Amino acid sequence: MVRTQIYLTEAERAALKAIARQTGQKQSELIRQAIDRLIEGFQPGERRARLQMARGMWRERGDLPDFKSLRRELDRLSGREA
Repeated sequence: MVRTQIYLTEAERAALKAIARQTGQKQSELIRQAIDRLIEGFQPGERRARLQMARGMWRERGDLPDFKSLRRELDRLSGREA
């Protein structure tokens, strides 16, 4: 491992310390985990895989608005009515 120094705000430091206390992990380990998650999100193919996993996740939902009607209403309110 390579040692790296970072600056945190007081609020970030307090929150990190609290999380470390709650989880029993070291602050440095929590920081490494957060960095790993950030890096994973930028790996080639990761975005596509996540989008494919999410595909159709709202298909069977009956509690969502009719998006075509919602879009028409937004267009009307913004003055872009066709």
